[in-house]
Amino acid sequence: MVKTVEDLARLVAKAAEDKKAENLVIMDISKQSIIADYFMICHGNNERQVQAIVNEIRNQAHKHGYNVRGIEGAEEGRWVLVDLEDVVVHVFHREEREFYNLERLWADAKIVSFQEQ
Repeated sequence: MVKTVEDLARLVAKAAEDKKAENLVIMDISKQSIIADYFMICHGNNERQVQAIVNEIRNQAHKHGYNVRGIEGAEEGRWVLVDLEDVVVHVFHREEREFYNLERLWADAKIVSFQEQ
């Protein structure tokens, strides 16, 4: 199996979906930034759900041989950033997502389907 950055983005989206994450979006930011190739953004409705989503993303990434470089904000469960090198995952508490509105800040990015092609 060939592992691509897009495969990783879809893997983390599926992991988040499995924990009932809401409003999942994968954004191709490769033309807008050198930070990463993709952002995956989603939210949970409370801190425990946010933490469960992050744990599932971490577990699935490790299970499939991807390197998790770091996780920030997991204890608070309000805005958690998961650094997977070329994919950066933002798992928000619903209220923080509405406030920060990353989709607006990265509006020029292409939205990518996370369903298997």
